[in-house]
Amino acid sequence: MIRALIMFDVIIVGGGPAGLSAALVLGRCRRRVLVCDHGNYRNAASQALHGFLTRDGIDPAELRKIAREELRRYTTVELRNVEVTDAKRINNHFEVALRDGTQIFARKLLFATGVVDHVPMLDGIETLYGSSVFHCPYCDGWEMRDQALAIYGKAEQGKGLALELTAWSKDLVLCTDGPSELSVEDIDRLIHNGIQIRENKIARLEGTDGVLERIMFLDGEVLRRRALFFSTGQQQRCDLPAKLGCEFTDKGAVNTSDYQATNIPGVYVAGDASRLIQLAIVAAAEGAEAAFAINTALQKEAYE
Repeated sequence: MIRALIMFDVIIVGGGPAGLSAALVLGRCRRRVLVCDHGNYRNAASQALHGFLTRDGIDPAELRKIAREELRRYTTVELRNVEVTDAKRINNHFEVALRDGTQIFARKLLFATGVVDHVPMLDGIETLYGSSVFHCPYCDGWEMRDQALAIYGKAEQGKGLALELTAWSKDLVLCTDGPSELSVEDIDRLIHNGIQIRENKIARLEGTDGVLERIMFLDGEVLRRRALFFSTGQQQRCDLPAKLGCEFTDKGAVNTSDYQATNIPGVYVAGDASRLIQLAIVAAAEGAEAAFAINTALQKEAYE
């Protein structure tokens, strides 16, 4: 095992908008920063990133490329394409293990690791995900506006997403792929808002060149749709905040303060892993906010 006795001011786990934004601010504060990025991104299937001021419609990979290039001028910031496999708090610092066997040390840890969506296990979804099957109407609703849309989900999740999508289309069908698990009141509300409900079991999704054309049901029925939005849950991409003892909300997000600090001293979490508003621009803002808090904490410790 390689053992490098290097003490960083901050180790950032995750190289998406939150992690790279934090690295930028901390680099400008002349902090010694290591960004560890394993290269797995929630928006890997997305063709474009939306709602990011001055970068609306950009390829997510291009945004990361631009951010990495901007970080090059800050000589105290290092980026490594490597996964963090373990982290533990020892007195007033952290020992971090990397996939390549390296052990490194830091005064503060920032997790910007995001979440993993539970993509429905539907035949045919692989070639459609990211082009006509989506999980976020704020990200892709505009492009699908006024189209025939399907919503995939049950109970509160399905109902909530279906009602949310009324802002983008009036041609909506909620497909629950079996019993809807909706109350009579929920069903009445959906119908009142012009949303159809299909409880038929789904056989497969069909389309051409990434464009959804129809939903095929096991009973032989066919539903023609242009796109599908799903709400089937998500989970934390990284289990290290839990291992370190971080508290979680009842929604499964890491519980953080206004400045992205967790209940574990020295551990911060920014981006989708800690918030219900999961937009790239929000993640970037939270990364900057976390960087401000981390730099402030390091300054105070230096004078104690």
